[in-house]
Amino acid sequence: MINTLISPDNLAGQLDNPGWLIIDCRFSLDDTARGRRDYRQAHIPGAIYAHLDDDLSAPVISGKTGRHPLPSVEALTKLFSRWGIDEFVQVVAYDDGPGAIASRLWWMLRWLGHDSVAVLDGGWQAWRKADLPVTNKITGRKPRKFSANPRNEWLATAKDIEQFRSDPNHCLIDARVGERFRGEIEPIDPVAGHIPGAINAPYAENLGANGRFLPPEMLREKFSALLDENDPAQSIHYCGSGVTACHNLLAMKYAGLGDGKLYAGSWSEWITDSLREIESIKK
Repeated sequence: MINTLISPDNLAGQLDNPGWLIIDCRFSLDDTARGRRDYRQAHIPGAIYAHLDDDLSAPVISGKTGRHPLPSVEALTKLFSRWGIDEFVQVVAYDDGPGAIASRLWWMLRWLGHDSVAVLDGGWQAWRKADLPVTNKITGRKPRKFSANPRNEWLATAKDIEQFRSDPNHCLIDARVGERFRGEIEPIDPVAGHIPGAINAPYAENLGANGRFLPPEMLREKFSALLDENDPAQSIHYCGSGVTACHNLLAMKYAGLGDGKLYAGSWSEWITDSLREIESIKK
C-alpha cells in the first residue's frame, strides 16, 4: 500500500497492474474545460479523468457554501464504485504538477477510509520530463463496490473554527499565498483577508525548485515549527475552497506527522456569513 507519494518511475512499473487505478485530475480555474481537453489529447496509459467541479465537488449553493463543497458520502460512494475502486485497488492521482487537485482526491478517498491512494510526485510535468509513456486512448473500467467508512473527525466546520481558533491547543493553517492571506489581493473571492488566528503556510512552499515535494525531514521541520508543539491531529487546514489545503495535509502526512483536520468550506464559505470576523490589511 502506498499512501502518500509515488515517483514517476515507480508508477511506470505498475501500468499493466489491474489492481491499480490512475486518475488524471488536471484542472484550471481559468478554463474549467481545459483539463478534460488535455486528458483527451494525452494522458498516462490507463488513466481515467476526474473533474474538480463535476466529480470532486458538490453543487455550489449561493450564499451558503464555498466554491468547491464536498460531495456527500453517498455521492462519492457511487462515484468511486463507478470508477472501479474497492478495498483491493491502489489509486494514484495526478494533476499538472503542483499536486493540489490530486491532493484533494487523495484526501477524499482517505476521508472515506480508502488508504491505498497516492499522489504522483511532480505530476504530469514530471511524467513527461521522464519521457514515460502517454496515450490518447480512453479505456473503460468495470465497476466495483466501494465501501465508505467516513473519518468525520478529520472534518472541521465553521462552528468548530469559531470554537477553536483562539484555543492555544489548536492550530489554524491557511494554505493560500501570502498576498491573499494578508488581504493585499483577492482575485477569486469577493472578500479579502483571512480567518483571525490563522497562520499562513502557502502550499507551493511544500515543493522544491524541481516541482517535487521537499524531503520528509524538511517538511517535518517546517510543519513542526508551525504547530509549535501542538498535536498535529488538532491542526485545522483551510484555503480558498478546500482544495489546496489538502496539499498541506498531504505534506504533513508525508513528513510523518499524521493527519490534521480539513475545513472543507474554507475562506469562500467563511465569508458567506457577514457576522464572522475577518482580518485584512484593508479592513
